[in-house]
Amino acid sequence: MHILKTLLAQVKEYKKDAIATPLFMLLEVAMELLIPLLMASIIDDGVNAGNMNHIYKIGFFMVLAALVGLFAGLMGGKYGASASTGFAKNLRKAMFENIQTFSFENIDKFSTAGLVTRLTTDVTNLQNAFQMVLRMGMRAPASMIVAMIMSFYISPKLASVYLVAVVVLAVVFFILIRVVKAIFEVVFKKYDDLNASVQENISGIRVVKAYVREDYERDKFQKASGNIYKMLLKAERVLALNAPILMGTAYVCILLISWMGAKMIVTDQFTTGELMSMLTYCMTILMNLMMFSAVFVMITMSMANAERVAEVINEKATIVNPENPVMDVADGSISFDHVNFSYKKSAEEFVLSDINLDIKSGETIGVIGGTGSAKTTLVNLVSRLYDVTDGSVSVGGVDVKKYDLEVLRNQVSVVLQKNVLFSGTIYENLRWGDENATDEECQRACELACADEFISRFPDGYNTYIEQGGSNVSGGQRQRLCIARALLKKPKVLILDDSTSAVDTATDAKIRRAFREEIPGTTKIIIAQRISSVQDADRIVVMEDGKINGVGTHQELLENNEIYRDVYESQTGAGSGDFDEKEGE
Repeated sequence: MHILKTLLAQVKEYKKDAIATPLFMLLEVAMELLIPLLMASIIDDGVNAGNMNHIYKIGFFMVLAALVGLFAGLMGGKYGASASTGFAKNLRKAMFENIQTFSFENIDKFSTAGLVTRLTTDVTNLQNAFQMVLRMGMRAPASMIVAMIMSFYISPKLASVYLVAVVVLAVVFFILIRVVKAIFEVVFKKYDDLNASVQENISGIRVVKAYVREDYERDKFQKASGNIYKMLLKAERVLALNAPILMGTAYVCILLISWMGAKMIVTDQFTTGELMSMLTYCMTILMNLMMFSAVFVMITMSMANAERVAEVINEKATIVNPENPVMDVADGSISFDHVNFSYKKSAEEFVLSDINLDIKSGETIGVIGGTGSAKTTLVNLVSRLYDVTDGSVSVGGVDVKKYDLEVLRNQVSVVLQKNVLFSGTIYENLRWGDENATDEECQRACELACADEFISRFPDGYNTYIEQGGSNVSGGQRQRLCIARALLKKPKVLILDDSTSAVDTATDAKIRRAFREEIPGTTKIIIAQRISSVQDADRIVVMEDGKINGVGTHQELLENNEIYRDVYESQTGAGSGDFDEKEGE
């Protein structure tokens, strides 16, 4: 019931169309079921009685009923299409808008492929089901009920044949639907696997070709696609029984009614026109029962879709704005006070344990540590991409939970480990940092990030079109564009999460020098694997297994921290291959 309420709330401005559709379908049913009675009157009171005036009169009403029915059918189709497509549009909008509010914790709950499937396949199925319910969900049962009433009005004895047939078919269809429902509940989850396979293959096509793994990827796709094929084939085989069972029942009913009706005509208990009406109502009842079963099948198919769509719409963001949020970040000072953090509340161990760190506004802090030491997790807490489990993180002397999220994230600019550019020109990508930035400001930010060097070599310069994901620029170029984009925000805190890993050490040194000279008041946190990238920082934080192992200057850590000393010696010793080190200094 909760799922239904969630979905129907998205009908919104299309309520009138949703109401008009079944009303027009009822009018169409009324006209269709009036025609057999008029036809019986023409045969019995017109043809058999030789009354041409009666034939013309009733014929006129038959034509009028057919035209009204045609108009009602057209209008039902028009409003049904409008309501269903509008419903689908609102579902996608509601999901997409809610996804934009998700924290990283919410996003981790859903796979990218799963969200794409929900926004496309699941919504399309719900759209089709909604249209069918509006049109056939009202039309089929109304037509059956009225046809049954008309049949009992003409001949209760013959109508009882319909009643028995309807009950038998209803039981058979119920059994078939139960079987099919179990299949469809599983099959739509398999679409996620298929989409994941396609998405992974396309986004990583260069790696696939570099390692000559086309055959492996092809087999993986065929397996995912084959699973869906087998399950849908199984469902279709069950549904295929609908038609022969229905038609078999229809033929039996026609034979029984014809045989019983003929005997009644011979004994003057029945007329030829009434028999024709009964046969027409027989087909009407049985065909509408088939439509009704199709509606149930569609609803059954869409139940799994409805649950998946409603799950996204009803997902509550774990990080939201507080009441009366703080709307100004005073400065770039940062304080970690006994911070513990784990991605799951049920986790037995913390990813970050008892972190205590005070950073002054304008300081340059280097963060170094092995893979899995929680360096990225540490900085994600500063811009409140995740909330701490215990303790507190403060920026500008205020707990980050008290800030307006937009205000905080505009002042804490993060260049994430996975750099993402969007389809559009370089200017358009840069203005993600500041949509009102002038061309001169964009170019200045690129100079600081050392991106102007390669942009000037492009034929179109800053109007060069960037493909989706930045696939037409190198890793180092992509990193520098992302740094420039972050600088345009003019933040009080700038976090570079291993964002110069694809840049040579000489360029890395130029970027750090530009930061030091051009934005001295901005707090800079630089996560790096190369010691050369952080050794001139005011202080360096050494992370190990989610804990701070040491804090100090480059020289202090060389003297007092074994981990830092070992890393430094391994990177600067003979044969390290750091050929740009001297130039970088």
